[in-house]
Amino acid sequence: MSLKITDECINCDVCEPECPNQAISMGETIYVIDPAKCTECMGHFDEPQCVQVCPVECIPVDPLHTETREQLLIKYEGLQALARTQVRERNALDAAPAGGLSVV
Repeated sequence: MSLKITDECINCDVCEPECPNQAISMGETIYVIDPAKCTECMGHFDEPQCVQVCPVECIPVDPLHTETREQLLIKYEGLQALARTQVRERNALDAAPAGGLSVV
């Protein structure tokens, strides 16, 4: 399942940096969680870190995005594969000549 941040959020900014998947961002008025990126910290920690640090306990499970443990692990593995690809691409760009990549 994904988590969600409720209207009780006080915008204290402590949850966003705790998310290992960068699933938390500032919404229009409160922080929001991207369900496509939220794994409830599966693969990183035993418990969701945002829930652990939230001073007003406003981060429950989102009943609209239910997932099994296995589905969360698959999502985690997909996010990790995507992150590795992005790092390789960034490293390739950093290693390219100043004029950019050339095709021979």
